[in-house]
Amino acid sequence: MASPLRFRRSTERWTDNRVERDLYEPLNGKFGATILTPHYAGPNGYETRRIEMENGDLALFLWSDDDAFWLGNTETPSTLWRTEKYTFDQVPYPIARWAQRELLADLQVEAPWLADHDHLAWFFLPVLFSKDGRESTREFFREHAAGFPDATRDDALSFYEEFLGTGVLDEYRYTMASKLGTSPQVDPVRMASAMSEFTAAKVLTDAGYEVTPEIEVTTGHSLDFRADPPNGNGESPLVEVTRPRPPTRRRASTPVAAVRETAETKTTGQLKKHGGGAVLFVDCSSFRDDEWDAVRGEQPGVRHRPAVVLRTRPSGNVEAYSKGSVPLDLGGAVEWV
Repeated sequence: MASPLRFRRSTERWTDNRVERDLYEPLNGKFGATILTPHYAGPNGYETRRIEMENGDLALFLWSDDDAFWLGNTETPSTLWRTEKYTFDQVPYPIARWAQRELLADLQVEAPWLADHDHLAWFFLPVLFSKDGRESTREFFREHAAGFPDATRDDALSFYEEFLGTGVLDEYRYTMASKLGTSPQVDPVRMASAMSEFTAAKVLTDAGYEVTPEIEVTTGHSLDFRADPPNGNGESPLVEVTRPRPPTRRRASTPVAAVRETAETKTTGQLKKHGGGAVLFVDCSSFRDDEWDAVRGEQPGVRHRPAVVLRTRPSGNVEAYSKGSVPLDLGGAVEWV
C-alpha cells in the first residue's frame, strides 16, 4: 500500500532532454504517457511539466538551476529512487502552492462536489491523490457521507469543512489525513473510525481546548490526543477515541451491546496497557436515531472511567453522557442527556 503523496527532491542538473529521457520515456514505455503544460505558471526560476498516464496516474515535475522536485502517484522513475521524500509543508512554499493548485484544479474537474469544500479538499489532498487511495477515499466521501448513516454527502462534508476551516489541525495535516488510509479498497468501518478522531477534535476545540494528536506514552504506543485547556489553566488530559459499529453491521444483537463490546476491546487493550487516566471517547455517530435512542436511554457503562459516550450529527448537534469524573469541561460543546 503506497503512502500519502509526497515530493521527491533531486539536486542533480535537469534539462528538457533529461526530463524526456529519464522521466517521460520510462513512464511512456510502461503506461503510455503524455507531457503537458501545467494548468498554472510555476514558481519563479523553475521550469514545470505535467506527465499524464493513460491509466489515470499523474506526475508533476519542476526544476531550476539548483534543484528539482517530483510529485507523482505513479511509479517513480529509477533515476529518482534514492531521493528523499518531503511533505507539502517541508518544501518551499511557492513549490507546494503550485503543486497543490495543480491538484485542486484536477479535483475540481474530477470531483467538483468534493473540491467545492475548499479546506477539506486541501487538507486531504495527500490521500485524495495518493497512488492507492485516490479512488477509495473519494468513494468513501461520496457514497458513505464520511461515516454518517443518515446524512447527505454535502451535509457531512460541510460539517467537517467547517471544522477543518478553523485551521486547528493544519500543523498535523499529514498525521491526521493519513488516518483515512491509502488502501485501494473502501473500508467504511475503518474509515469512519478515522473520521471519529476529527469529530472528537472538533468537540474538544469547540469546548475551548487545544488539541495535539498522537501523544506517545511510556508504554511505547500513542493515544489519540492531548487536550490543553485555554490559557494553560488546569490539567491536560489524554483522550482516546473509539467508534462502535452499529448492530446492523456487527454480531452484537443490540446497540447497547455494540457499545459495550467495542469499548471493552479498547479498555482491555490499549488503555489497559496505559494504566488508566486517559479519557475514553466512545463515538456513536454511526448509529441511526433509533439505535442511539436505545443507548441514550440505558446509558450503559463502557468498562472504563472516565468516559464520554457521544453522538454527533452533521447539523453540529452533539449528544453525550459521561461515566466517572471526566477531567474535561465540555461546556456548550455537547448536550448532556
